[in-house]
Amino acid sequence: MNIPELNAATFEALARSRLLANPPALDEPHAPGDDDLNPGSPRPRTGLRHAAVLVPVIARSPLTVLLTARTDHLPSHAGQIAFPGGKVESDDAGPLAAALRETREEIALDKSFIEPVGFLPPYRTGTGYVITPTVGLVRTGFDLTADPQEVAAVFEVPFAFLMNEANHQIHSRVFGGVERHFYAMPYGERYIWGATAGIIRTLYRRLFTA
Repeated sequence: MNIPELNAATFEALARSRLLANPPALDEPHAPGDDDLNPGSPRPRTGLRHAAVLVPVIARSPLTVLLTARTDHLPSHAGQIAFPGGKVESDDAGPLAAALRETREEIALDKSFIEPVGFLPPYRTGTGYVITPTVGLVRTGFDLTADPQEVAAVFEVPFAFLMNEANHQIHSRVFGGVERHFYAMPYGERYIWGATAGIIRTLYRRLFTA
């Protein structure tokens, strides 16, 4: 599918018309997840950990999406490409507040630059997380400082590249003796895969195929 070129204003209008206006229920039975490409795999129902991420669409011309590379020493998902975000804490007002807090802590992007434009359905990972993604339009002029304990690099990928279905590859690896399939969107030296690629795929479907 050929995705039309969008500027910041047209993207915001499209996002507000196609995305969820409020945070979704975490127990949504048809929510996307790592098991979408692995029919028959069990979907955990209990003991899930709630996380929140920001999907930052930068109001450049053309639009870009900001991503991070996690440091190699983290206890989970080390070295992987991720959106800014993390666990929803008990004192967070909700997933939006958690995503904005984590974004500030990880890369020092202040919420004054971020205009939330909607939510995606919760995304369930095979590692027991249910993630609420907030999509935000980010105005330019910000300065970033990555937390060296969590973030090895911050980079941007063209929005048009990520929204091109031709770039949504399906790869597989063996985990615990079982072959698992997942979306992957390699971009240069960056290997975008797993939950991050799954969330990008969900954004593409909500904006352009729903």
